[in-house]
Amino acid sequence: MEKIVALCKRRGFIFQSSEIYGGIGGFWDYGPLGVEMKRNLKDAWWYDMVRANDDTRAPNNAPSSYSMVGLDTSIIMHPQVWKASGHYDLFHDLFVDCKTCKQRFRVDQIEDSQCPRKPSKHPGEHSECDLTEPREFNLMFKTYVGALHDPTAEAYLRPETAQGIFVNFKNVMSTARVKLPFGIAQIGKSFRNEITPRNYTFRSREFEQMEIEFFCSPEESQRWYEYWRDHRFSWYTSLGLASDKLRLRDHSPEERAHYSCGTADIEYAFPFLVEGEYGELEGVSHRGDFDLRSHMEGKLVRDGDGFTVELDEHGQPRYAGSGKDLSYFDEETKEKYIPHVIEPSAGADRAMLAFLCEAYTEDAIPDDKGVPQPRVVLKLHPRLAPVKVAIFPLTKKDGMPDVAAEIYRELKKRWNVFYDQKGSIGRRYRRQDESGTPFCITVDHQTLADGTVTLRDRDTTVQERVKSAELVSIIAERLAV
Repeated sequence: MEKIVALCKRRGFIFQSSEIYGGIGGFWDYGPLGVEMKRNLKDAWWYDMVRANDDTRAPNNAPSSYSMVGLDTSIIMHPQVWKASGHYDLFHDLFVDCKTCKQRFRVDQIEDSQCPRKPSKHPGEHSECDLTEPREFNLMFKTYVGALHDPTAEAYLRPETAQGIFVNFKNVMSTARVKLPFGIAQIGKSFRNEITPRNYTFRSREFEQMEIEFFCSPEESQRWYEYWRDHRFSWYTSLGLASDKLRLRDHSPEERAHYSCGTADIEYAFPFLVEGEYGELEGVSHRGDFDLRSHMEGKLVRDGDGFTVELDEHGQPRYAGSGKDLSYFDEETKEKYIPHVIEPSAGADRAMLAFLCEAYTEDAIPDDKGVPQPRVVLKLHPRLAPVKVAIFPLTKKDGMPDVAAEIYRELKKRWNVFYDQKGSIGRRYRRQDESGTPFCITVDHQTLADGTVTLRDRDTTVQERVKSAELVSIIAERLAV
């Protein structure tokens, strides 16, 4: 993992936030290559989940066809949203402090943490650890709206993007001309004041989510849950994650959230975990009608096999909902019901980290004398690669830079490409290998004679002569994987 972190810093994928001031835990900045790769990842998700969806045809293994639309909601919402949803009361962790080493640990992660004094032990297992009693820690970042800093002005940075979708359910229904089943997709920043952010960008205090809230009838909800669970798993393998490092794990009833009728995690074997362990990439949850009911009626609590509105000492809702009718009238069946929700919720930062870990490869390629030399290469899927093609003039003379610049300008109309004329050609290749660039084009003396260039493949390092006039069509075909 240390090598991957070093490469991300060296090549400009990820930087520690506020690094010149010593950094700040749980916050990261994406550099020039990182921001391009992350945008490609989000664009791939948006295209595959939203724009490429065919409303007129049922996908394989789906109960029926469906619509999918997008939304972009505010980071700061009315505080009553978080009270009705349950976050205000329930969104917290238990933590303990070690009086000996002055470190703080989440109670549910103690057995996975290392004691600073004896790394082979976990906190509490080492005799010198003096842990406090568990205490509650609110995960929502508090802020204030307006000039006054008093309770009436309190607000929160959203800890998830989902609630912005639920409170806009009726707005979308009335404007997008959709009927059940349909989904609302959103990509956006969320914030959680994690007690112990760790493992690079895996657990951060500021992160980006790619979420879908899929609304369907109660009768079809289980089939839709199974469809989205399997559909989302296959998306990761289609972009290059090895199936033997991925797993789909169903939660036990005891592990599921209180609102969940079924939850499955898509998990990846990150290199910072011990062998045999996996970290969550995405959760797919069957949320029933819990969320829409909460925003209609008020905060819900478990009551036997169902839910009821939590009441205060006066018999009134403890946290009232909006009072708006968020039910759905089915024109075909003439039934009125509160839709059930299936939620595939992915972390863009975790997904990007998984693709970086999967792509990181060390191999050896022969130098000019045929002697194998070690090489680091990011074998990223072409859709995710931050730069698609790099263009090099072999030398800075004989008109080669002019020809290379012309090719650069032509390819730049289609893709994100990079021009470099500094250093030996071998070093330029190595820099692009580490950056994950699928192809490199070299303009040399033969180019000036017959109009052909060298096209080098990142993964195989095979070089071939192709006509410069055919570069656009050749590269377009090879990038369309």
